[in-house]
Amino acid sequence: MYRKQNLKQSRGKCDSGVRTLPLRPRCQADSILVFICELQHQKMQHLRNSQVQVQLPCSCNVHQLRVSICIQAHEQNSLQDPFSLLDPEQYQLLYRKGDNWYEIHDDHQVLNTLGVEWSWDAQGSKTTRIVMVPLPKVTEEAQTIQRLLTYLIGYDPSTAASDRLGELNFARRKFAFPRREEIHRRDARTYVLEPWVTSTPLMKDQQVLQSYEMSVTFYYDDRDFEVKVDVSALPRHLIEIFLQRMSEHGDIMKYAPEELTLKVCGREEFIDGNHPLSAFLWVRHCLKTMKGLHLSVLHMSSLLEDTVRPEDWPLVDSFTGIPGSHEDFSLSNKEVEDITMISLRDCDRPLRVKLLGLDIPQFSSKAPQYIHVEACILYGSKIVSSVCSTQKVFTDEVLWNEWLEFDVLLKNLPYGTKLNFTVNTTNSDGSATKESKSLSSEGKMSDYQKGRGKVLFFVNLLLIDHRSVLSQGLHTLYMWPFPEQEEEVFTYEADKLSSATNPNQVSSMAITFLLDRYSFPVVLPRGYGPPGICPSPKNPNAHGTDLAFCGSGSIQASPVSSDGEVPALSPTDMSDKVSLRRFKEESAHYGANLPQFLRTVNWLNPSTVHDVHWLLCHWDPEDLKIPIALELLSVDFADELVRKLAVQRLESLSNEELLRYLLQLVQTLKVEPFHDSYLARFLIQRALRSKRIGHYFFWYLRSEVSGCLYFQQRFAVVLEAYLLGCGEAMLTNFLHQVQLVECLHKVAVDIKKLFPDKTDLTANAAQQLQDMLRSCSLPSQFLVPFDPRVKAGPVMLDKCKVMASKKKPLWLEFSCPESQGPPGSPVGIIFKHGDDLRQDMLVIQTLVLMDSIWQSKSLDLNLVPYGCISTGHNIGVIEIVRDAVTIAAVQRSRGGNTGAFKNDALYEWLKGRSMLQEIHYQALERFVTSCAGYCVATYVLGIGDRHNDNIMITDQGNLFHIDFGHILGNTKRFLGVNRERVPFVLTPDFLYIMGRLNKKSSLYFHRFKNTCIKAYLALRSHTRLLVTLFSLMMLTGIPELSCTQDMRYLREALQQEQSEEEAHKHFLQQIDTCEQLGWTVQANWWIHMVAGIK
Repeated sequence: MYRKQNLKQSRGKCDSGVRTLPLRPRCQADSILVFICELQHQKMQHLRNSQVQVQLPCSCNVHQLRVSICIQAHEQNSLQDPFSLLDPEQYQLLYRKGDNWYEIHDDHQVLNTLGVEWSWDAQGSKTTRIVMVPLPKVTEEAQTIQRLLTYLIGYDPSTAASDRLGELNFARRKFAFPRREEIHRRDARTYVLEPWVTSTPLMKDQQVLQSYEMSVTFYYDDRDFEVKVDVSALPRHLIEIFLQRMSEHGDIMKYAPEELTLKVCGREEFIDGNHPLSAFLWVRHCLKTMKGLHLSVLHMSSLLEDTVRPEDWPLVDSFTGIPGSHEDFSLSNKEVEDITMISLRDCDRPLRVKLLGLDIPQFSSKAPQYIHVEACILYGSKIVSSVCSTQKVFTDEVLWNEWLEFDVLLKNLPYGTKLNFTVNTTNSDGSATKESKSLSSEGKMSDYQKGRGKVLFFVNLLLIDHRSVLSQGLHTLYMWPFPEQEEEVFTYEADKLSSATNPNQVSSMAITFLLDRYSFPVVLPRGYGPPGICPSPKNPNAHGTDLAFCGSGSIQASPVSSDGEVPALSPTDMSDKVSLRRFKEESAHYGANLPQFLRTVNWLNPSTVHDVHWLLCHWDPEDLKIPIALELLSVDFADELVRKLAVQRLESLSNEELLRYLLQLVQTLKVEPFHDSYLARFLIQRALRSKRIGHYFFWYLRSEVSGCLYFQQRFAVVLEAYLLGCGEAMLTNFLHQVQLVECLHKVAVDIKKLFPDKTDLTANAAQQLQDMLRSCSLPSQFLVPFDPRVKAGPVMLDKCKVMASKKKPLWLEFSCPESQGPPGSPVGIIFKHGDDLRQDMLVIQTLVLMDSIWQSKSLDLNLVPYGCISTGHNIGVIEIVRDAVTIAAVQRSRGGNTGAFKNDALYEWLKGRSMLQEIHYQALERFVTSCAGYCVATYVLGIGDRHNDNIMITDQGNLFHIDFGHILGNTKRFLGVNRERVPFVLTPDFLYIMGRLNKKSSLYFHRFKNTCIKAYLALRSHTRLLVTLFSLMMLTGIPELSCTQDMRYLREALQQEQSEEEAHKHFLQQIDTCEQLGWTVQANWWIHMVAGIK
């Protein structure tokens, strides 16, 4: 602490001769900073302002600045209570930059890192102006907004953010800047009228449509008229045609074309922007179904405004949480009174922790006799070092008072390092108890079970917190119970990734420990140079630089593999002693191998990390392919700059492309060590830029808030940051959707209480459901959660029913709101309670991705990726596909249960749906292509439990699969027997439709096989992308996606290690197998129909 006399400064105003800060060499005057602080306060409703001036060394921190201002205010008698200036909860430190006010939020921030605008005064010192104002009171309007946000989020971040400098509050304040930045540059028209377009080219057989004139009907007030429009026309051209036709009818409209827009009748979808008609998804749907396009002409003023409420918070300083360089804190050549903080790089001693004890309020009678505590240093999900305590008898209170010392030096700890504690069972002889959990019948063990003893409890502490400050002193953390295998879903690697503590403090295990204390805060500097500057390699021209890498090998001229990728490189033991700089410059040509290279890095060697960071800073993100960028966001990579590079590559994605990966990217937030990250900011900004992305972003986050306690605060604060900027119209839409979900959730729970058994429902089940719905306060209109383009109206009670399955899903239908144009069909949804729909979402998302891959190869396989979205913990909404029935229903209609063996049943049913021969041929064509698409997709994804009640067919001939409860080769068993005997479903009745009778060749069957091979080979070239997307979804904790063994299935199914010719033969063999064993599928279907096995 600086003495009072050393902090006295001139009371006069700063000399008016202040000039803009020029570039100049560093001198002694640069180390002194001058702050001219204006004090604002209120006393008896009278505003009094005064000004003080203080001088401080640039290495001081914000707290010392407050102290200096307090002393000056006390000497000048500027305040009745000058000591209140020391309390950030009473007074804010602000500065103005451009049009915005910024708060100096972090008391530990070094003064020379502040983002203020500096000037030189007449004495040659750096000078700036700041303001100290009372903390504003929370208004009633702000409280109302917060209550709304809490309801939408399902969690109250404001209550949990009681610690001003805690990570939750810190992230809330830091997210304000990217939010305001995005809102400021957001184009209002594009945001409101965002078109749903695709960049996928038209199929070869559809390219003739580019010169096709489609029928377009305009609706304006009570008028409508039809025109013929070229599908290559732009929306502006359509509006000009509309204005011209109105003029011809004597209605001259005084609107400019840009004042009008076109909305699809009956849908929340606009035809707007600089895209040809053929690029719009709805137009393509109309072209495919040979229907006309119906458009309402609207004035822009008639649309709901997307105004954003102004925020009470000022922005925080852009360098908040970013400490200075090592030079700022180094102890070299410093007197004790000059030390304000200590650089972690000066702490040349091992990390140690003193384990004091455990306390558990509710001691179980089934508890083991002996336990021990294992402490680990974690970096990402990797265990860097571990040490175990002595064993103790397990009681409700266990005391150790024992030091545990690691073999890792403090100065080598990277940013984001965690200290992990687990309580483990111990045998009486002192050995760890081996895992006693029973394995599944398939012998599969999830990754978090492997190589561990019996773990009872776990918790993590960030050793270096969100402000880069080392944790010190006494800590008591409330631990999470480690779940048994048969318990509910456990988030993958949560015991290593989550830094949250158990909120249930009343009944949870508490662990108390002590970390070494220091006389000053210890901070991790950002590199060895000035903050924000990309590091440069040390001695880059030195040959054979010794890097501390874990891997081995040498840089050699490596031949390109058959798939176009270069084998992984490792820079250690370089036989030819090439320079490090040459390696770094040439590495940019091997982007596919960057993940393998980074896995070999020893991230606990600061010198090595410094050099790797130089490489990353000079790597062009566009040199990375998207699968590589996604892989760099996996649990294998914890380094901040690695993840930043990946995010930079994703920034160039279109909205359409980003939506393909949004589900995984939201899950990947769990990997980030802190709430505030490059990935979180990127996702918030892209959601604020696009309502299309924002809608799904909301539901993906909200589902995790309620279902994943380990990361609840993180998802809540990210969702809050989005909601504060999405606008009034979006908030209203989300409010109606949440009200709908909550009402239906309550009804679903009550229905399951009435019918708890798996037995058939009673005759009055539908009436009881309708009575419950009648008493609910359902919204009169709402956007459907799985598709924001569809708006539903009041519920149609007479069409609602309870479905006869174990989970008792609700079949619900809603009327289509009135609109111009032809009347719309009712909106049908299935509300499901008791199942984790994230696995279904993953499969459907993958089907959409596969379809885009196939369409890029001019393969239209007529898939039906119906809508499905999780809206909370084990609840969700599924789209009802119109004009479709299950294969079981078709077979029952053609002979009851024995219909499963009637090969012509499906053919005759499909023929009966086609009144004209031409339509029948079109239906057969759709059946062949869709059957081929789903055969390939279900084989590659290992989708099991394929009975005739989860395969459906539409009146138009589209075959499609539903209910993806078993994936990646995790098959279903009955009485210990594997029910899956074929790689995919290709039954005799399917072959009958294709004309394949008694293995007789047919044109349709030949077409089917060729389509399958083309689709299969097209997917093989995207193996890395598919494997990466599924591996990222392991973070959900879905039981059938919980270990690396599941990824192995995907690679084997795609024959990753085989040539294209071998893969071609492989899939033909799968078709032959299905054809030979098709009778076994029919037998299973018959058993399913007779016994009702599901």
